[in-house]
Amino acid sequence: MPNKLILASSSPRRRELLSQVKIPYSIQKPNIDESQVNTSDPVKKVKQVATLKGQNVTIEHENEVILSSDTVVSFNQHIFEKPKDKEEASKMIASLSGDVHEVFTGVMIRSADYETVFVEGTKVEFWPMSKEEIDWYISTNDPYDKAGAYGIQSLGAMFVKQIVGDYNNVVGLPISRVVRELRNFSVYPEMEN
Repeated sequence: MPNKLILASSSPRRRELLSQVKIPYSIQKPNIDESQVNTSDPVKKVKQVATLKGQNVTIEHENEVILSSDTVVSFNQHIFEKPKDKEEASKMIASLSGDVHEVFTGVMIRSADYETVFVEGTKVEFWPMSKEEIDWYISTNDPYDKAGAYGIQSLGAMFVKQIVGDYNNVVGLPISRVVRELRNFSVYPEMEN
């Protein structure tokens, strides 16, 4: 009998990706203070935050598996998380304009007796952008709940010149790797009848 997946996240994009590959899940939003992780290393940061989130959700039955993750944008040794306001969003997008940055997602999967933590990285190159383009973009709602102040799956797609690596990792979950890792926890996509 397959195990039950619990997604420790309130991200609509992570929910969409799990639904896209037909993995059934329930949601338990973790209650953590991400500011207690203060490393400037993006790989360490996403690992630590994903682990904090995953450990915050209690396993109540032996057939439950917790999936948690965290995504950041890294550019020139700076971590770009979700922007606090328009000014910060504008600075982030202007920094990324015409250059290459990396997106890192840390993932923790755990059951009652086993856990794994891994990080996926994807390189993203932006086209050069004018001040008018940036001003228009930050006047939309798109930048404000996303690491790096853009959504590759929404309006931010117009800035992306090319990517190297997993597209879905930039969205917020490296779903193809997650599916493979979940097999080790007896969590599988639902088969169509």
